[in-house]
Amino acid sequence: MAFILVTALLDVMSMGIVIPVLPQLIEELAGSTSAIGLWNGLFVAMWAAMQFLCSPIIGSLSDRFGRRPVILISIAGLALDFLLMALAPSLWWLAIGRILGGITSSSFTSTFAYMADVTPPERRARGYGLIGAAFSGGFVAGPLLGGVLGEISLRAPFWVAAALSGTAFLYGLFVLPESLAPAKRMAFSWRRASPFGALRLLRSHPELSSLAGVNFLLHFGHHLFSAVFVLYAGDRYGWGPGQVGAVLALVGAMDMSVQGLLVGPVVKRLGDRRTMVIGLTFGAVGLAAMGLAPNGWLFVVAMLPSALWGLAMPTIQSLMTRRVSESEQGQLQGANNSVGSIAGIMSPLFFGAVYSASVGESPILPFIGSAFLMAAAVLAAGAVLGWTSGRRRDPPLLDKDGATH
Repeated sequence: MAFILVTALLDVMSMGIVIPVLPQLIEELAGSTSAIGLWNGLFVAMWAAMQFLCSPIIGSLSDRFGRRPVILISIAGLALDFLLMALAPSLWWLAIGRILGGITSSSFTSTFAYMADVTPPERRARGYGLIGAAFSGGFVAGPLLGGVLGEISLRAPFWVAAALSGTAFLYGLFVLPESLAPAKRMAFSWRRASPFGALRLLRSHPELSSLAGVNFLLHFGHHLFSAVFVLYAGDRYGWGPGQVGAVLALVGAMDMSVQGLLVGPVVKRLGDRRTMVIGLTFGAVGLAAMGLAPNGWLFVVAMLPSALWGLAMPTIQSLMTRRVSESEQGQLQGANNSVGSIAGIMSPLFFGAVYSASVGESPILPFIGSAFLMAAAVLAAGAVLGWTSGRRRDPPLLDKDGATH
């Protein structure tokens, strides 16, 4: 478990380091500020589209060949992606990097499947919370370092990100063990590996279908930040790359604390489903408060209830893994990632358009925080769906042969 957490930390840190500067680099290459929101939303959507197409394939490949080789190849590809973006002379070159990044970042499916391999079902919420904490740790150090480097050069964070991905590759190459025994592997099938074939798994039980809907709404709301946060912070509060990086690092620190320290005890006391609903509800409250905050300090205060949003993702994952066998964990994570990717395609385009309509000399939407209020409504809908689907008792555990206990 320690090996996969360190690998996840380095992997996410390499992605977080470019967040404070990517919109500025897009603006520099585009030569215009008028359509920066739409361009940024388009690039995020391209990344998500590759996730949708490739996550089920990578998840199924890890069910067939094991988690370790899939994770290592993906990390190497991510290092190449950052090198391409560091050298990008045009928006089209940057677009190629985003496409490659979307493909290689699909290795998260294997990371979550790895955790399912090495933890018993009743401890998976805590295990996924630890992965979430590792991800958040990467976003603590990544954006903070990216903000500092961005003050020096817009290209510097991409070079450092490539180096971090290379370090993660070498670490995994020499340290990371395989988690899926050959006897537990499943034959590869393009029917299972296609995005729509993987999504059929989510329709195999009403419980999975409803949780997939909650998962979609959670991801849809979360992509608000990748689409408009940097632009919003600059336009409303006058924050530069350094301040944006510091705030994102604070977000990551709070999320790391919630997922690493609170998920286990709260789930033990309240159960997976109630914990999920509580996390989504506090996330909705926090996003609404962010959109209404008139100054930067109140925005930071609003991040406190929003941090409890981190209770939702590990518990959704835990509930879903209980409904499939051990040999289908990669396919399940691929299907989950495809659901998140569909949200990732739609959400940045939606919130990018909403933000563009809320700024400028004659905005269509008169309030600049409209995107945050809409995202709060999305999470509130997710909490309601999670609560209504929770009328039934939590599903039984499945062992590796698919038998319940």
